Amino acid sequence: MNLRRPSCKKNENFSKWYFEVCKRDMIEYFNISGCYFPRPLTMAIWEIMQIFFDAEMKKMKVVKNWDFPLFVPPGVLEKENEHIEGFAPEVGWVTKSIKSDLEVPIATRPTSETVLYTYFSKWVKGYRDLPWECNNPTPFIRSREFLWQEGHSAFATKAEADEELLQILELFRRIYEEFLAVPVVKGWKSEHEKFAGGLYTTSVEIFIPNTGRGVQGATSNCLGQNFAKTYEINYVDEKGETATVWQNSWTYSTRTIGVMIMIHGDDKGLILPPKVAPLQVVVIAVPCKNANIQRIYDACTATVSALCEAGIRAEEDLGDEYTPGWKYSDWEMKGVPLRIEIGPRDLENDQVMKGLVFTEKTVMFGLNMELVRTVRRDNGVKEDIPRGSLVENVKELLEKIQQNMYEVAKQKREACVQEVKTWDEFIKSFNEKNFILAPWCDEVEVERDVQARTKGETGAAKTLCSPLDQPELPEGTLCFASGKPAKKWTYWGRSY
Repeated sequence: MNLRRPSCKKNENFSKWYFEVCKRDMIEYFNISGCYFPRPLTMAIWEIMQIFFDAEMKKMKVVKNWDFPLFVPPGVLEKENEHIEGFAPEVGWVTKSIKSDLEVPIATRPTSETVLYTYFSKWVKGYRDLPWECNNPTPFIRSREFLWQEGHSAFATKAEADEELLQILELFRRIYEEFLAVPVVKGWKSEHEKFAGGLYTTSVEIFIPNTGRGVQGATSNCLGQNFAKTYEINYVDEKGETATVWQNSWTYSTRTIGVMIMIHGDDKGLILPPKVAPLQVVVIAVPCKNANIQRIYDACTATVSALCEAGIRAEEDLGDEYTPGWKYSDWEMKGVPLRIEIGPRDLENDQVMKGLVFTEKTVMFGLNMELVRTVRRDNGVKEDIPRGSLVENVKELLEKIQQNMYEVAKQKREACVQEVKTWDEFIKSFNEKNFILAPWCDEVEVERDVQARTKGETGAAKTLCSPLDQPELPEGTLCFASGKPAKKWTYWGRSY
């Protein structure tokens, strides 16, 4: 049977490789251009991240989950022109209902502000109503379908909004670095790249070494009072005076999963970080001629039971329709972080049974076991681990895999980071598809000029973010593009 490995290598045709890997286990295409739906593996990864994020939100005490309508009437959509202008190309309109035309067309909301803030003005009346937050709207359609988790909040002061914004940004960092093993840069978006209608935007940015492109991983936006004034979200403060709230919004989406695939996948297929892998360990039966197959199956089942009871997500593969080599390759393509192989030799050497937890129905074999064979997906390393501490050693291996995946990804990213100070250096580095750090005067017109001067078939240069952790900027440093005094260091490059 065809294993459906990617038909090309990751470094030779990244786009084709990526779509083939996604198509195998992650998504299924729908019969509308640009639309797809997530398969169970994708949903399982998304749910793991949701559980983490939802729990962290609830620790902030005031967060509540809400569900809002998908459809928006034109009057609500058009109320905030500056905001909608940035999303106009994404808006889809519904004009018919079965056979009749709608009297008034309705839009599929491009973001949640258009619906939410009409109701904010009803809910927020006094200072005791603040802070006010809601998150977790249902997934919604723009030009394409995807899942996302979105939050909105209202505060009495800008300082409170600023503080929460950075808290959320840190949670986004944790999702990428601690769960997906993907290194990020936390930073500010430029005035040109900020959220439409907002005061300022922060983001976590990822760089894909194989393509030389940045990815905006997630955003946390300070909306200021712009939307509050438009939608009349006012409250009466402690002094009895009417005041306008300060607002934030934030979101991350299933883009996280795409980034994970791009960063970690290889020519065999997926490589899943243990923390988000729905299946962390697969235990494979390796039968052969004249072997006691049932003993092997029982050993596999007992091993999986012990791992699962310890909280490790594990399954056995007892199928005999394919060769062990075929099964190894199949599970490698699925990205399972660790596999355990159990065959006749393991049983003869009593390598897997002792020290495990058995039920009354389990048949126990020899008691002089020493080792069990494990194989890592991230680097292919095979290791025989002590049978007496199987669970502890598997947990340690999964932690090592998680950390190694992060370190390898970080090393690859750092190899692409290049600091430049002049236009000539910038152009050379840009053509080499690097993650460019350059001193910048922080002027919109200069950014637009850089985009215009670098426009080409593979995309123009743009600001990705100005890192929150700013390197030292020596006095007298000039902007690489304009020659004016530089105000900050900023990452530049192509982006998705």
